[in-house]
Amino acid sequence: MKPQPKIIFFDIDETLYINRGKKTVPESAKTALKLLKQKGIITAIATGRTIPSMPPKIVELIAECGIDMIVSLNGQYVEYQGKALAKFPLDNALLTRFSGCLKVRGIAHMLATREGLFAIAENRYLQEALGSLGISYQSDPAACGKYDTYQLLGFYPAEQDAEIAPLLPPSLQIIRWHPSGVDMLDKAGSKARGIAAALDKLGISIADSMAFGDGPNDLEMIAGVGFGVAMGNAVPELKAVADYVCPAIDEDGIYRGLVDLGVIEAA
Repeated sequence: MKPQPKIIFFDIDETLYINRGKKTVPESAKTALKLLKQKGIITAIATGRTIPSMPPKIVELIAECGIDMIVSLNGQYVEYQGKALAKFPLDNALLTRFSGCLKVRGIAHMLATREGLFAIAENRYLQEALGSLGISYQSDPAACGKYDTYQLLGFYPAEQDAEIAPLLPPSLQIIRWHPSGVDMLDKAGSKARGIAAALDKLGISIADSMAFGDGPNDLEMIAGVGFGVAMGNAVPELKAVADYVCPAIDEDGIYRGLVDLGVIEAA
């Protein structure tokens, strides 16, 4: 049965936004978002990024296409029409202890907050990971406790995973998103949790939701919404749990997928 969503969530990097090379949003994706809006379907972003670290092209897209919801920080902080709708901050005492453990071992890491990213300790792995996405941050070794923090970002190669694992508090999990970078967040946290909390407050059933994604941090989201779509350029494990695989981002994947599924009509 083809989906009839009331709300659709879109990942940013390599789903809505071509981050490798062109640094742009396909025109066909803009067309699709506008057609969804015309049909009364709510459009939303679901990203691992903080709101301040979204690319300028995405900020423009939100204004141009009337995107109402932003599920940021892998579901830990959600805004709807510019106001906080759901948030899941980390415990400050736990955060301070864990940050100290990483710092004494020379592991670069930063805090992810609504206000932005704050680096506690830096190294070349941080530059490699954030440089690849063009993400800006502030250096503040004393940032712990100053802001509500929704997750940490750690910067080290996979070869150090075994060294870091014993330091991780039992309530946290690690999700690698780059050869040099990981997200460290609440074990119960995911884009899916943020989406579920937001939909509950808006009175929308999960069955009436749809999502597009491409990466490992989209797994819970794609599996958890009413209808999950993996981009043609998605990782194999995401395609395996998706209800549908659309063409790649640079092949007008979002637009073509929505047309093929009957959610919008060809423009």
